[in-house]
Amino acid sequence: MMCCMLRPLAVAAWCALLIAAAGCTKNIPNTTVKDTPENREVIAFMENYRNAVEARDVGALLAMAHPQYLDDNGTPSGEDDLDYRALQKKLSRWRERVTDVRYEIKYRTITREMDQVLVAYRYSASFRIAYDEEDQRWSRRIGENRLVLLYDDLERRYYVLSGM
Repeated sequence: MMCCMLRPLAVAAWCALLIAAAGCTKNIPNTTVKDTPENREVIAFMENYRNAVEARDVGALLAMAHPQYLDDNGTPSGEDDLDYRALQKKLSRWRERVTDVRYEIKYRTITREMDQVLVAYRYSASFRIAYDEEDQRWSRRIGENRLVLLYDDLERRYYVLSGM
């Protein structure tokens, strides 16, 4: 009689376990991003971006930026907007002053809106800044950021539209 009562409980437990497992999605390791081929491609692009920042490779960063790059810096006035040409100048000045970089990214989400890909992440950045030849100091920043990417079907690659 006890055997007959345990059997329905075991079946119910197995069903609950299967339902729970079916609802679980796997994330890309060390991220909170769903593991899909498309998301892995975005993460690979972002890792190239991170490596270019660490290498202070202005050429590589500019090659990642779309010619229509525009960043409004989150303000309503257009005084601090950054287009491709202004980005080029800013990165050149940055390369001159910054002598070493450590840049870590923790990927939060990747979402698609129309033809754009939004990459939300948390970063930890350490920069050694040269104030003059003898005075170089480390500065550290931790924050949240979002890069807006555009996939070019003809070139089969991503470009950054804003967020650098």
